[in-house]
Amino acid sequence: MPRVLALVDGGAASPPETHTRLLLVRAGLPPPETQIEIFDGDEFVARADMGWKQWRVLVEYDGVQHWTDPAQRTRDIDRYAVLPELGWTVIRAGADLLYRRPEVFVERVRRALGTAGAPV
Repeated sequence: MPRVLALVDGGAASPPETHTRLLLVRAGLPPPETQIEIFDGDEFVARADMGWKQWRVLVEYDGVQHWTDPAQRTRDIDRYAVLPELGWTVIRAGADLLYRRPEVFVERVRRALGTAGAPV
C-alpha cells in the first residue's frame, strides 16, 4: 500500500494525464510536478499538465479537444510558440503516442531532461 500511495498525485486533470505521469515515473525518470503555472514576469502564460521547473521541461497530453476545438487549437498554437521563447522545452503526447508507442514518448522526455541537465 505505501508504494501505491507514493504514486498518488491530485494534480492530474484527466486519466490520460495520470497514465502519462505514471509511465514516466515507472521508466525511472524523476517524478514530474503537475499543473505548473508559467509566467512571463507578472503575466500568466500557461498552465502545463506536468514537468520539471528546475530543468524547464514540460509534458503536455493533448486530448481530442486540442485538435477538434478551433478555439483550443488557436490557444495551443500561441502557447507553443511562446513557451520556447521563455526557455521551456515542451514534449507533447496524444493517445497514439502514449498508448501505442510509449517507448518513443519516454525517450523524447528522457532526451529533453538530459539535455537540460537532469540526472537521467
